Amino acid sequence: MVITKTIAVSTAGAGGIVDITDLVAEAVRAEDVSSGTATVFVTGSTGGLTTIEYEPGLLSDLPEVMERLIPSDVHYKHDQTWHDGNGFSHLRAALVGPDITIPFVSKRLTLGTWQQIVFLEFDNHARRRELIVQIMGE
Repeated sequence: MVITKTIAVSTAGAGGIVDITDLVAEAVRAEDVSSGTATVFVTGSTGGLTTIEYEPGLLSDLPEVMERLIPSDVHYKHDQTWHDGNGFSHLRAALVGPDITIPFVSKRLTLGTWQQIVFLEFDNHARRRELIVQIMGE
């Protein structure tokens, strides 16, 4: 069985980190599937998905690391094409990736105690994002 849903999230722009764990867990619980996988995918090329311990230190550390790895104040060739100043956003998203897959058993995500699913906003302005959740299992 394959079920496809969407989750909407709003962000404040670059550096935004949204905990979507409960939204994904609810999407799984709401369906008639006991065990399988839930894949979350962001459409667009300036957002990413991963897991992290959702706590204040890491919520500060992660954007700081991204800024050191792919600075926002550097001129990127992408910016010459579209003049939107978000070349860094595309590069950060490419580094993290647009999807994550989480197994679930007995309708429960198999995440670790300190592991939350997060959407990372890399674009340079506030956005409303639609995340695709595809649930596969039996």
